[in-house]
Amino acid sequence: MNLRDLHYLIAVADLRSFVQAADRCCISQPTLSTQIKKLEDELGIQLFERTNKKVLPTELGERIIASARRILKEQAIIKELAATAQDPLAGNLRLGAFPTVASYLFPQLVPLIKQALPRIRLILVEEKTEQLIQQLKSGQMDCALLALPVYEDFLESKAVFDDEFLLAVADSHPLAFNSVVEQSDLQGEHLLLLDEGHCLRGHALQVCQTVGADEEQDVRATSLETLRQMVHAGTGVTFIPQVAVRHEPGIRYIPFAAPAPSRTIGLVWRKTSARGELIRQLSGLVEKAAIVDRAGQIDATAAT
Repeated sequence: MNLRDLHYLIAVADLRSFVQAADRCCISQPTLSTQIKKLEDELGIQLFERTNKKVLPTELGERIIASARRILKEQAIIKELAATAQDPLAGNLRLGAFPTVASYLFPQLVPLIKQALPRIRLILVEEKTEQLIQQLKSGQMDCALLALPVYEDFLESKAVFDDEFLLAVADSHPLAFNSVVEQSDLQGEHLLLLDEGHCLRGHALQVCQTVGADEEQDVRATSLETLRQMVHAGTGVTFIPQVAVRHEPGIRYIPFAAPAPSRTIGLVWRKTSARGELIRQLSGLVEKAAIVDRAGQIDATAAT
């Protein structure tokens, strides 16, 4: 048994197909099948149930596949440790963020990273919070921007900026003439919210419960941009985080009176990560990107 065999084993387990697994591993299907059969013979067990239509891991096979994943993860950590020792500010950096941050902060952040960390090859991932945490756990992600707190023992975090919520209303809405909005002003309003799985939805629901506002049950959006267009059309009102504010005709963004509802965005990484210096520098760049984004919003407001 060798590490190559473990890669073959996991490819078959992931894809449930010897043909597709062979393509992933860049070998022929007969060669892959032969290697898996040799591994089964060496272990004296059957790893997969095979039929003409499907390939399924056996119960014992599932346990061995899980162990193989752990071994390859440790191998990746060893390689990362060695590469980091040679140059801690070089190599791949897999950075994730959830959608209501990624789309708005990444455009400011990427140029800063390229300038400050030119030897880093940046790989960006936009996913919901649950998927990002799973990818951090499995080692597929180096670090991610998440709303804090994150309650996972294997993760460490650092708050990088606070993101206040503003109320987005159409120009024709009665609240559009307010310079600030009290949370009590939302009583009886029907708020447009994101669909299940978005952390911004949870924040908005907390405010709704506090002030007696109601969610618009017939409409749920999958992105902030959809919510923005629905507000523009006069369908309802919604919360927009400061980082996502984009001034345009037809919409007013009204700040809340203190204490304004907000979320804290943090950089999150595994406690076992060997990239401490890189993550420290990255956190500073994220803070700078948030400042650049807000400065751009102020300039846009002044121009309108």
